[in-house]
Amino acid sequence: MGHEDKRVSNDGSILGAIVRFIVTIIVLAITSYLTPGFSIVGLWSYILAALVISLIDYAVERVMGVDASPFGKGFKGFVISVIILYAAQFIVPGMRVTLLGAIIASIVIGIVDAIIPGRTM
Repeated sequence: MGHEDKRVSNDGSILGAIVRFIVTIIVLAITSYLTPGFSIVGLWSYILAALVISLIDYAVERVMGVDASPFGKGFKGFVISVIILYAAQFIVPGMRVTLLGAIIASIVIGIVDAIIPGRTM
């Protein structure tokens, strides 16, 4: 029974990571559609953006001990989320983000993240 619980749980499992990654792509697509100054063009750009944002988020959490989700740690998490979104455009081809777009996108991601199950950022 102990092994079955690990497979069913999304926390820390490979299946859970895949689900969160797919949710991140969906959230980025919704955000790109809804947010002025935030655009991602092409499926591969969405996939790469989700990967880059997830990796930067993971690194920030490990190094600084701060949850970079838009509403994870209040204002500090929100600001880090904006910086991550803005910085990702320099790594991901097909992704363009203005500073205002990153701010609005952080808000949209926070709202969508609250609606869709699974942690995106």
